[in-house]
Amino acid sequence: MGRISFSCLFPASWHFSLSPVGLPRLLLPSFRQLLFLGLLAGLLGLLYLLLVMGKGQYSWASQEHPSHRHFARVTDVDATDTSNPDLNYGLVVDCGSSGSRVFVYCWPRHNGNPHDLLDIQQMRDLHRKPVVMKIKPGISDLATTPEKASDYIYPLLSFAAQHIPKSKHQETPLYILCTAGMRVLPESQQEALLEDLRTDIPVHFNFLFSDSHVEVISGKQEGVYAWIGINFVLGRFNHVDDENEAVVEVQVPGSDQQEALVRKRTAGVLDMGGVSTQIAYEVPKTEEVAKNLLAEFNLGCDAHRTEHVYRVYVSTFLGFGGNAARQRYEESVVGKTLARNKLLGQRLGETPDSPYLDPCLPLDLQDEVGPPGRRLHLRGTGDFDLCRQLLQPFLNHTNETQASLNGVYQPPIDYRNSQFYGFSEFYYCTEDVLRMGGTYNATKYSRAAKSYCATQWRTLKERFDRGLYASHADLHRLKYQCFKSAWMYEVFHSGFSFPAAYENLRTALLVYDKEVQWTLGAILYRTRFLPLRDIQQEILKGAHSHWRHSFSFVNNHYLFLACFLVVLLSILLYLLRLRRIHRRTNQRGVATASSPQWAEQGLATPSVLVTL
Repeated sequence: MGRISFSCLFPASWHFSLSPVGLPRLLLPSFRQLLFLGLLAGLLGLLYLLLVMGKGQYSWASQEHPSHRHFARVTDVDATDTSNPDLNYGLVVDCGSSGSRVFVYCWPRHNGNPHDLLDIQQMRDLHRKPVVMKIKPGISDLATTPEKASDYIYPLLSFAAQHIPKSKHQETPLYILCTAGMRVLPESQQEALLEDLRTDIPVHFNFLFSDSHVEVISGKQEGVYAWIGINFVLGRFNHVDDENEAVVEVQVPGSDQQEALVRKRTAGVLDMGGVSTQIAYEVPKTEEVAKNLLAEFNLGCDAHRTEHVYRVYVSTFLGFGGNAARQRYEESVVGKTLARNKLLGQRLGETPDSPYLDPCLPLDLQDEVGPPGRRLHLRGTGDFDLCRQLLQPFLNHTNETQASLNGVYQPPIDYRNSQFYGFSEFYYCTEDVLRMGGTYNATKYSRAAKSYCATQWRTLKERFDRGLYASHADLHRLKYQCFKSAWMYEVFHSGFSFPAAYENLRTALLVYDKEVQWTLGAILYRTRFLPLRDIQQEILKGAHSHWRHSFSFVNNHYLFLACFLVVLLSILLYLLRLRRIHRRTNQRGVATASSPQWAEQGLATPSVLVTL
């Protein structure tokens, strides 16, 4: 009986042969071999899909460590490479009360990880300087001539257009956001100014600009944007495991997670300007906070993912800035002193010879305050502690629990596991003349402030002339440093109720040598869905670029395996048919041997018809 051998270009150990005679014995091992081949092919296919077809940004070899990205963002002060076609740009115009500034931002293509935000940074020119331009006065000065709004903003946009490649203009989003100066205008005047911008800007510039891209933002929005900006620069939105990073447990509203989400601790923001004071910090637990004081938002590109959901308490206190507080204090002193003089028949403060003794001015400093006709002469006594006591009523603090400045509710702060950054007056008060900017220590600060207040004004003036204070400190700073030192101390410890032993406040002007503006937070928030677009484009691009290779390599191998199985099945069916024929032949042979009539009669053996 002949033997049929089967072989193909597989390893030698896979070669096998089948014989019709030995078919029953080899039939079962053949199916085992087929099963082995199928499992092996599936394994090879899976490994191929993981190692060969996987996109680079999802593979372990190409993932960039978050701390590495953070380090690059912190130290990267090189000029922006405008020849890079993958670089994206964005513009934010800050229309403030005293002037307007345009900030140009840029960012590379999203890395494809839906957990990460866009790596937005300020664009830098050939001299490595941030691309920023400022004009004066504020746009609110055009309240009576709103048709000039677009002409007013034209130099800023023209400046930005020169720095962004023209081919990128059409896809560069432009946001014009107005703040305090516009808020005080009547709504009709606000709308007239905004409408002129909406109408004329698209005529002159080809930026990505729509009606919703220009608006007057609230103080709450401005506070949220400032909070986002500082935490982004600090790398607090990179949700990675790091033993050296402080973490918090966060209850995310609307999340399917039953347990608290553990992620990096974010930093709170304290900002004291000339007119207002602001505080913003994350509320980790689900506290009952009025909607006007709480901002809940998702910074992630996917609304269904909760790792970037934040609940931030924001409150702005108008009239609680350094200059506004001093003005309120002076008005109170003038009013009370003149009323007392009238009641008692005195003339205190009406002449330099009989001045009102002000503990909030440096020792022996003479000053004159009040409107014409109600002028009052002051002389400083430099008593820091007494000044603090006199300022406490101006906080409008109530005896209610969890109340801060002006009696406004303030959610509890975990002082042992929190961190705050103080900007503007918080930095100027500690650094300009006291030279204590950075980590805040209440004991050292109050001691230095007390010493400054008690120093003769003549001595302070001599030190100023010798350049012993900060370069941007002026005589106005020297005159009112004592008052502002006391005011900052009371706002922080009595108003916001931070304990005197609190050690996690850092006063700063720059973070990682960068001036952190709320505009950075604004563009981060308003472009938060762009990574999803980049991820989808990357997936489509990857599928398209690998389609030809996938079909030619993987699909051909699947086709080869299918053909191999079909051929093998055909051979098995053929051998089964041969086995049946062989059985029939043997049966007929036995029947012939038992019938002697055929032999005796000399008849030939009947032929067997085989149909294949």
